[in-house]
Amino acid sequence: VQFVESGGGLVQPGGSLRLSCAASGFTFSSYAMSWYHQAPGKERELVATISSAGGSTNYADSVKGRFTISRDNAKNTVYLQMNSLKPEDTAVYYCNARYSGGSYVRDFWGQGTQVTVSS
Repeated sequence: VQFVESGGGLVQPGGSLRLSCAASGFTFSSYAMSWYHQAPGKERELVATISSAGGSTNYADSVKGRFTISRDNAKNTVYLQMNSLKPEDTAVYYCNARYSGGSYVRDFWGQGTQVTVSS
C-alpha cells in the first residue's frame, strides 16, 4: 500500500490550497477516504470523509463551507480543496483509507503533508 500526498505548503490567510492523495496497492474504490489533520501538541482530528463511490460526504464543523472533499476512482486519488484558509487550519494533513464490513475494519494512512497558514 502506498500513498503519495501533495499540495501542501505555505499560504496567507484567506488563500486556497488543493491537497491530493494518490493511492495504490489496494482496491481504492472499495474504501471510504478521509482527510485528517494534526496540529502541534494536539490529537489527530477528522476533517472530511467521502464514501467509496463518492456519493456521500461529511465535514468537521470547523471546515464546513470552506473545504470540499472529492475523489476520482479512475485515478485512485482523493482531493481536499481548501478555501478561505485560517491560521488555525495550520497542521499536518493525512489521507486515510478505511474499509469496514460488519465487525471488520482496515485502515491505511498516508505520510502527511504540511499546511501552514500565515502572513
